[in-house]
Amino acid sequence: MRAPAIEVRAVTRHFRQSTGLFTAARSVRAVDGVSFSVPTGSCFGIVGESGCGKSTLARLILGLHPPTGGEIVVEGQSLQAMDRRARARLIQPVFQDPFSSLNPRRRIRDIVGLPLAAQGTNPAQRDRQVDAMLERVGLSAEMGGRLPAQLSGGQRQRVAIARALVLRPRIVVCDEPTSALDVSVQAQILNLLAELRRDFGLTLVFISHNLAVVEHVCDEVAVMYLGRIVERAPTDTLFRAPAHPYTRALLASVLTPEPGLGIPDVGLGDSYPDPANIPPGCRFHPRCPIAEAGCSERDPSPRALDGREVACHLV
Repeated sequence: MRAPAIEVRAVTRHFRQSTGLFTAARSVRAVDGVSFSVPTGSCFGIVGESGCGKSTLARLILGLHPPTGGEIVVEGQSLQAMDRRARARLIQPVFQDPFSSLNPRRRIRDIVGLPLAAQGTNPAQRDRQVDAMLERVGLSAEMGGRLPAQLSGGQRQRVAIARALVLRPRIVVCDEPTSALDVSVQAQILNLLAELRRDFGLTLVFISHNLAVVEHVCDEVAVMYLGRIVERAPTDTLFRAPAHPYTRALLASVLTPEPGLGIPDVGLGDSYPDPANIPPGCRFHPRCPIAEAGCSERDPSPRALDGREVACHLV
């Protein structure tokens, strides 16, 4: 069994949210007791509805937010104990929107070379490494003199990937890296990430709403709901036989190209989960089609089941 590149141990991240001048601030439990490990060289997917805590968890793994509680260990070292330079050499992000994540006033060569400059690399060596990385992600060195606005969306995302990899980190966190791109370009970026993962021995954390993409690229998938992981399983297992009722609803919500089927009804009702108003007991029970009386009283802990972990009283 491969050693873990990332270990997330009972991590929480709570925020204070003010809703008005004369109202008390509310506590938002964006991530609320999450634990998992990611084997070195694997791709770990995180899925769930908007607001479930996926992106907050990504920022915790990147060290952009300190956890309220718990610990994140990266290659045997506490993430909170690392200095910023050491963390940058080890783990890097690729964000959702390749335009807003790039400085529109800086040339591509400067954008990609910024992590090297922050590490104190001399200019001549920096330029050589930037040109080599641009070529590696499918861009010419000549594009280094252009501005982001002069590139297509797919080219800008290749620049973002080049910037993430120019320090040769061992872990990359991808937060919806293809959702802002056309479908044909999405496939190119996914193939590029797969090649880079293989060639550089990368460990990927891949966050997405697109379940088809997750099924294609990930080795293991965690399903989040209101700050918790409700199911975690190898990708083939989860997509072939989902166990948690929320996972089943997510997979049932996927649109198909077959004419006449319309939008699927997954039976979750019109209510939307509120991380500032988490229900007692199982937090999914108000929308769960199989909930029983005890589900509103007891909060289920994750338990092993047929090679996966599931947090449900009734499975």
